[in-house]
Amino acid sequence: MEPRPSASGPTPPAPRPPGQTPDDQALPPLGAPVFRTTVHGLAFEDRARHLDTVSPREELLLIPDPPGGQPDDVWVHVRAGDPVGHLPREIGAWLAPWMRRGGSARVQVLKVGPESVPSWKRLLVEVRCGG
Repeated sequence: MEPRPSASGPTPPAPRPPGQTPDDQALPPLGAPVFRTTVHGLAFEDRARHLDTVSPREELLLIPDPPGGQPDDVWVHVRAGDPVGHLPREIGAWLAPWMRRGGSARVQVLKVGPESVPSWKRLLVEVRCGG
């Protein structure tokens, strides 16, 4: 026998932990949960040297800038810890605050271009948020 529907209306949502807002629970507030992007900043501080050690399907690390800085970047690091570059600033503006609030994101290399390709197009990655 099925329970009868309540006359008081729909079931209210489960309570959230203290201090948590609905935005904290959602996947990235302004972006898709899975997206592809290039990595910028490879041309500075000889970061492109790390591309020789990076291959397609390899997982890299994403690390957001600490709070309060401008711009709000999300940095891509090789597994050994060295920075390769950062995600485009339009992405970092929403992804970095979301990650600092506890959101998780993974990044995987899709393609590494040759030196003849402009630096901002050389490394193509896929970012997966929330898992």
